[in-house]
Amino acid sequence: MNFFKSKPRTPPDLIRGLRDALPRLDGPPGEAKRKAAEDVAKNLQQIKAVLYGDGEPIPELVAQLAQETYATDILHQLLLSIHLLEFEARKDVVQIFNNLLRRQIGTLFPTVDYLRKHEEVVFAAFNGYKNEEVALNTGMILREMLRHEPLARMLLHSEQFYQFPVYIESTTFGVSCDAFANLKETLTRHKTMVADYLDKNYDRFFTSFTQLILSQNYVTKRQSLKLLGEILLDRANFAVMTRYIASETNLKMMMNLLRDKSKNIQFEAFHVFKVFVANPKKPPQIESILRRNKDKLLAFLKNFHNDKEDEQFTDEKQFLIAQIQSL
Repeated sequence: MNFFKSKPRTPPDLIRGLRDALPRLDGPPGEAKRKAAEDVAKNLQQIKAVLYGDGEPIPELVAQLAQETYATDILHQLLLSIHLLEFEARKDVVQIFNNLLRRQIGTLFPTVDYLRKHEEVVFAAFNGYKNEEVALNTGMILREMLRHEPLARMLLHSEQFYQFPVYIESTTFGVSCDAFANLKETLTRHKTMVADYLDKNYDRFFTSFTQLILSQNYVTKRQSLKLLGEILLDRANFAVMTRYIASETNLKMMMNLLRDKSKNIQFEAFHVFKVFVANPKKPPQIESILRRNKDKLLAFLKNFHNDKEDEQFTDEKQFLIAQIQSL
């Protein structure tokens, strides 16, 4: 019989063990660093086991673990150290974060409440885009954060929000796509909050977003045009849409994009252009441009994507032709 069998480690033990091991990862290569990596990996696996349970997690243990997580600020430390972790350990960090973010007691999300007072954690996840090695891990954590309106508001109302175009334009394809997915999440999930933000920050937002629409990168250009269409056609954004389609500059940009060499770009531009034409209360400057270009537009639209087997698109095109003819 083994009288010296160690007792199971409690959730606070696991968090403290992880907190003590993380700083040791930053040391010089050698035995100490290897041992630190083992300790971190082991603690992360055991923390994950508490959160996910063997079939069913035990609520008391999960509550202890969550409380210790908040008390030690370990979430911030994990994001600051994630680039030092092994591949599997990074995946464990994502699962731990996302489990805690989804944890709900009644109508409360305790981890979200904690992060509202610790915005540095949200921005540490966002800043993961600066490091290609960990960007997809931190991007998954950020995506889970953005499901919660208080955290999405925190990012949207920050200066850092305007780093999105930088991360989309100047990173590798995979990281760029992930950053764009999180930009879209920020702008489309919490509709009332976003509509209010766009109304109050119209000029700055669209100056920045237009850079993406005019990107030299095909994927960025196409995704941005598609997202613009979604934003303008969302009922919550009616005031923003009205303002956008009153701009001569915006109309001219869409008319140019209708002639883009890519058929897909043309198609996405069409879905924005149709909003200008379908507006029953066109401002004089918009009506004037459409009237001046009436014959060219009619000739262009009659031959526009005639090979497309899409009944809704065909109906919309016929509607636009009728609207332009009646000018």
